[in-house]
Amino acid sequence: MSAVVLALPGAEALAAALAPQLGAQAGSVEFRRFPDGESYYRIASDVQDCDVVLVAALRDPDRLALGLWYVADTAREMGARRVGLVAPYLPYMRQDARFHPGEAVTSRSFGRFVSQAFDWLVTVDPHLHRYPTLDIVYSIPSVVVPSAAAVARWVQAHVAQPVVIGPDGESEQWTGDVARRVGCPSQVLAKTRLGDRHVEVSLPEPGLAQGRQPVLLDDIISSGHTMAEAVRHVRSAFGVGPVCIGVHALFAPQARELLLAAGARQVLTCNTVPDASNAIDVLPDIAAAVRPLLGSRATQAGV
Repeated sequence: MSAVVLALPGAEALAAALAPQLGAQAGSVEFRRFPDGESYYRIASDVQDCDVVLVAALRDPDRLALGLWYVADTAREMGARRVGLVAPYLPYMRQDARFHPGEAVTSRSFGRFVSQAFDWLVTVDPHLHRYPTLDIVYSIPSVVVPSAAAVARWVQAHVAQPVVIGPDGESEQWTGDVARRVGCPSQVLAKTRLGDRHVEVSLPEPGLAQGRQPVLLDDIISSGHTMAEAVRHVRSAFGVGPVCIGVHALFAPQARELLLAAGARQVLTCNTVPDASNAIDVLPDIAAAVRPLLGSRATQAGV
């Protein structure tokens, strides 16, 4: 069965690079906005009896979310057998509980929306906090691609004598995995609250700092403030600036400058969100996750 890879606006480069790795046709989606702000989409490729793989870079999800529905719905009307979503960065995972009456639990709402439009989902390191798996949120088959293998390949190729460091407890799942693949030690910064406004950050095992290049790793770099604080403490402990790696490049304005000013040696990310900092290629791992889904007998979602 043939497959066609389509891209939402902003994901064209990702889709073009992914298509040959899947042995699929690189299709085309025309897009423009009308003066009143409404969107125009046209699938300019034949998708009859094909598996459609829609690639979306959802850095700005509100602007693109309806496009997910429009393209998936149109592909089905044009005779596509199945329509899957490759969203390397999966948004709306932050709000995973109702903390105040009336709050929208947007992770669940977005999950239902996507599950109605697509047959399967592939993403990279979603921000799972209170959810043990994506199956809690999505009713379609979902595959989580770990970034650890790609990050480890980059570290092995570019960093001599590394030690992988996480800025907080939540990052331990990534740092430990990457360190095991590289074959190097890892640590997670320990925080001790000394008062209402003062937190002391320290390395649990300072001896591991001797002669090693610190690699500071987190899943998302957004405002940069948490990582900048970690950069200052790591630089003080090691005597050298850390290499800062983020899986998803959700940089707020001036976030990179903040990290460099704090003493980071480099700031780089995986190519889950297109950005000038992309240096770590996760597309081969995404392609490996998508291939078994093409032509599979996944349950088709009704749009």
